Amino acid sequence: MTAFTTDASRALGGPDWLSARRLAAAERLADLTWPTSTEEIWRYSAIDQFDPDRFAPVPVEELGTPGDEPAPGGGLLAAEAGERSGLVVVRNGRVVHHELDPALEAQGVHVCGLATCAAGEAEPWLGLCSDASPDAFTVLHDAFLAGGAFVNVPAGVVVDKPIVVLHWSQGEGRASFPHTLVVAGEASEVSVVDRFASAGGEHLVDAVVELSLGDGANVRYLSVQEHGPKTWQIALQRAHLGRDAHLRSSAVALGGDYARLRSESRLDGPGAESDLLAVYFGDGHQMLDFRTLQDHAAPHTLSNLLFKGAVEDEAHSVYSGLVHLREEAQHSEAYQTNRNLVLSEGAGAESVPNLEIEANDVKCSHASTVGPVDDDQRYYLATRGIPPEEADRLIVMGFFEDVIAKLPVRSLVDPLREAVIRKIEHRGHGS
Repeated sequence: MTAFTTDASRALGGPDWLSARRLAAAERLADLTWPTSTEEIWRYSAIDQFDPDRFAPVPVEELGTPGDEPAPGGGLLAAEAGERSGLVVVRNGRVVHHELDPALEAQGVHVCGLATCAAGEAEPWLGLCSDASPDAFTVLHDAFLAGGAFVNVPAGVVVDKPIVVLHWSQGEGRASFPHTLVVAGEASEVSVVDRFASAGGEHLVDAVVELSLGDGANVRYLSVQEHGPKTWQIALQRAHLGRDAHLRSSAVALGGDYARLRSESRLDGPGAESDLLAVYFGDGHQMLDFRTLQDHAAPHTLSNLLFKGAVEDEAHSVYSGLVHLREEAQHSEAYQTNRNLVLSEGAGAESVPNLEIEANDVKCSHASTVGPVDDDQRYYLATRGIPPEEADRLIVMGFFEDVIAKLPVRSLVDPLREAVIRKIEHRGHGS
């Protein structure tokens, strides 16, 4: 890791508390052991192809600074979210623009850059979720965390319209470290949309999303990943839920070369509920890799997971999920479902659901399928005069529809449906 040095970390500057956190992580890098596919959590992945010396952190002079041009559009635009309460634009991991409805600011809602928030505002929360599930890439992330988005909703405040965060990464052979930290106070309500995109060059995106839900909080979170074709993404999204808190978290993954998302939800308080949804579509030589954790640490909790994906050309997908019902999670329910369509020879999908049950009075199930489009469905549509390519499009969209229809930001359902359709209509053109 010749480019990821303590000097490079120190050069990023920022407030003393953030610099100290970065430097402590940077000093651990020399002792890191990079994961391999022999480890269960990295099984089936492309991690053996990872070479950290192919990348260097974005130098401070190339980071976005407040007042710079906003991140480029393309794909899902912020405007497609319709009316919004706030907007945060992040370039190469640093916030370059943020705005918020003044009426919400008057109620104490705040959005800012982690490196520029008021003293003591973000510091107590940063790492509260991610530090509970570390790996080599979270250490690397912490060592070069230049900033990122902070969304803070005080107790009892309801944010009716979504807050949109746009993360843009660019730079050939560079590595960027986006971060989104959402804190929802007791009995508050908010919707947050994260859009991750990158330019076409070779780039490493090492991202972390933290969702901290107070008692009775209601958070709807949507991440959309539309990276360029040479981007490697390694991301952690982790949520901690208090008593009677409710999280609906959805992911749409369409881009990248190798794109991995580790999505974890820990239900800490009785009555907490977590819904995890995902839609993913890989083509060309893409690999889309998902690892999930539904961690029940309190009684009377409920989690549901539904992930659906499709692959074609020589693309591959991986799903590996764990439902963990701890001894204290009595009278809890947990459900996990993963479905995959393999649309052409040469493509492949792995699905590995797992259960770890320590409580003796729970309801729990898991299911997974991997298979091609049903020939009976094709035949049914063919007998009604529908051409094969149109029939496959209808079948694939029907397969995805129950997840797309549940996406938590209603104004984005149609644009995201169109994005998936565009991916389907490029079938056979992957590289």
